[in-house]
Amino acid sequence: MKVVVMGAGVIGVTTAYYLAKGGADVTVLDRQDGPGLETSYANAGELSYGMTSPWAAPGIPMKAIKWLFMKRRPLFIWPLISPTMWAWSVQMIRNCNEDSYRVNKGRMVRVSNYSRDVLPDLIAETGIEYDGREQGTLQLFRTAKQMKGSKADQEILAEYDSPYEVLGRDACIAVEPALAEVRNKFVGGLRLTADRTGDCRMFTIALAEKCAEMGVDFQYGQSIRGIATEGGKVVGVDTEIAGRLTADAYVCAMGSYAPSVLNPVGIKLPIYPVKGYSVTLPVTDDAFAPQSTLMDETHKVAITRLGDRIRVAGTAEIAGYSNRLGPHATDTVRHVIGDLFPKGGDISKAEGWTGLRPMTPDGTPVLGPSKYDNLFLNTGHGTLGWTMACGSARVVADTVLGNKPDISLDGLTAERYAR
Repeated sequence: MKVVVMGAGVIGVTTAYYLAKGGADVTVLDRQDGPGLETSYANAGELSYGMTSPWAAPGIPMKAIKWLFMKRRPLFIWPLISPTMWAWSVQMIRNCNEDSYRVNKGRMVRVSNYSRDVLPDLIAETGIEYDGREQGTLQLFRTAKQMKGSKADQEILAEYDSPYEVLGRDACIAVEPALAEVRNKFVGGLRLTADRTGDCRMFTIALAEKCAEMGVDFQYGQSIRGIATEGGKVVGVDTEIAGRLTADAYVCAMGSYAPSVLNPVGIKLPIYPVKGYSVTLPVTDDAFAPQSTLMDETHKVAITRLGDRIRVAGTAEIAGYSNRLGPHATDTVRHVIGDLFPKGGDISKAEGWTGLRPMTPDGTPVLGPSKYDNLFLNTGHGTLGWTMACGSARVVADTVLGNKPDISLDGLTAERYAR
């Protein structure tokens, strides 16, 4: 079977790997000059199995209003004249209730937990290196109110068999010794012991090299102009340089840009880009640097240790498809690393980055079959593309190859929006 995968981010490359492993002849198309150069490039580095939750949750609309007035706020909304943006926002608000939250979280955790289970096998099979660590995530609470509010999260974590520990100040310092320098700035934390960390782009590049060894053909610099259909099937992918490429099956793994090729062929997915920012800086003193991942609950900023570097990521900006990195765009993430780990890294050497997260209004990715018999979807992962990459790729590859997936696709396909 010949398969064309559209997109060479972490989602597209992991999909190509599982397809090639299953015996398919795979071609991967991407407009960039190499793999992992867009959203996969400098994300937070968290494999957030314990923190897999939809942004659309009870109470979020009121919190969002309060965030807009914070000095170092985690959310920016630019009032664009965009029917797509406002329609997506309305759908998200409609999901901000208890019933929808539980349904959506259950669907997301199904993929996330599966990804957690299959990633070790992939690493064992390929032997790739990606600055991985398995020391969990520490959600840090600066106030007693945040600590108390985490009880609801603890109940949900227990419901989905996600292991965790509730830690006081001293126990947090035992996990992250450098926090002793700022012990007066927090009261405790929630440690998610099954979480891991790793450099998503390093993983994507290394896996792409393994895929190439397996015979996968990566065609970079290929902008996709559209998908050609005929008689209920896809008959080709039209590119600007190579013209039309044909295959037996096609997988769309284009993240935020999936609607640009899916909408014209009648597949209307409510995927909208939510911009995020990060900085990466060198470690200057290991004793004063983070050892794993820490999430600052106040600013919604993640601090992740990646080898001899520190990645600090956060902020949600709704501003369309803008990739502009303004002069003050990373002020919040810079403040958080300086506030919690002032001696750990050299902020003067921090490299800023911005990327677009492909968000659905219910938080759940869109996987599996489409209205066309030979077109399959693997997109809409939001902030959890790295977390869900291996699980969603294996499910989609199994579906393309005619194998029964290990987990149910119920509620994960595009059909939920068609209804």
